[in-house]
Amino acid sequence: MNVQHKAAALAFATSVGIFAAGGAFADNETSNRNACKGLPTHEQLKTALVNAVKLETSGLDMEEWATIVSRDGIVCAVAFSGADRQSQWPGSRVISAQKANTANSFSLPSPAQSGDQPQGLALATANLYSGAQPGGFLYGLQFSNPVDPDVAYRGEPERYGQANDPMVGRRIGGVNVFGGGLALYSEEHKVVGALGASGDTSCADHMIAWRIRNTLKLDHLHAVKGVSGDPERPDNIVFDIANGQSASGYGHPKCPNLGDAASLPAVRP
Repeated sequence: MNVQHKAAALAFATSVGIFAAGGAFADNETSNRNACKGLPTHEQLKTALVNAVKLETSGLDMEEWATIVSRDGIVCAVAFSGADRQSQWPGSRVISAQKANTANSFSLPSPAQSGDQPQGLALATANLYSGAQPGGFLYGLQFSNPVDPDVAYRGEPERYGQANDPMVGRRIGGVNVFGGGLALYSEEHKVVGALGASGDTSCADHMIAWRIRNTLKLDHLHAVKGVSGDPERPDNIVFDIANGQSASGYGHPKCPNLGDAASLPAVRP
């Protein structure tokens, strides 16, 4: 085989390899998208987000990003509340996905049980703040499972926040330890994924995420433990930091124009 024939053969083999890899990636992406079946669509997330932003009176009155991930950490939907993708902090798109991944990663379902004793554990990203500080029992958590930059920043920015956002169908990763991320619980008290909201103070983000989850009817947490001390709102944000210490170990700093977390809707049975 002469040099030209060898070059042609190599080019053909390379093209076949690329085609095969591309096909495998496409099949994997299709499988990932299938993991999102039964979760809210982009349109449903956007509608719930817009309404939650309108209802929330705390914070800085900013527009928001929101992301939903599946139980396997696959991004299923990304949306924004403003007129266009310039109406929110651009950095909050990835933060919302990071929050969703965190809440999904560190929340547990309620297993089959007899009686009414709550089991499992729901942790909002707001509940992780104090433990992740230096000397805390979760210190270092925020440095684990980093965001995948190839997923976060791939594709055309014009698609950000649309139904075909480039993050959709891929695992984003990331750990966030301030308010705005909540696990999603089905009627069977199973974790089916999580939601992240970002774009305002971290306290307002938590309140908005809470309202979104309530609208989407994925807040069946009455059979699940939380750390808030409120069985009606088990994974609610906790404001118990005094002199730099959280009484419960799960406290979150207070934010400007702080809202009343105790007035948020109670979770579903």
